[in-house]
Amino acid sequence: MIVPEKAKKTENGFQFGARLPYYRGISLSMVEEIEVTLDGETLPQSAVNITVHGNTYDLVQREKETDDRWEMGEEAILSVKKEDGLSVGEHKLGLKINLRIGYMPFPSIRVAEKKIII
Repeated sequence: MIVPEKAKKTENGFQFGARLPYYRGISLSMVEEIEVTLDGETLPQSAVNITVHGNTYDLVQREKETDDRWEMGEEAILSVKKEDGLSVGEHKLGLKINLRIGYMPFPSIRVAEKKIII
């Protein structure tokens, strides 16, 4: 799920690549939750934007987006606003994605953790 090679510091925080943990593509409105943790600190969902196909969505926009899709194998960029920035060095990055799949009567929650180097 996490593509650590795409991790980098940004002006407002950091960003990294992510792949959809599902065997089919889904519309962005079906991504119920994107939770990012950094060095054990859970960052607010409102601080996470997702970019697919060059289009960037915040939490509110993502919840309403039914036309743009995140396809299987496609790498999205997750941009995270972090007030105090990100220090250079090694960090432990966690990602939890909760997908709403129409034919599954239970949540599809996937969790991953990787070390990244900035």
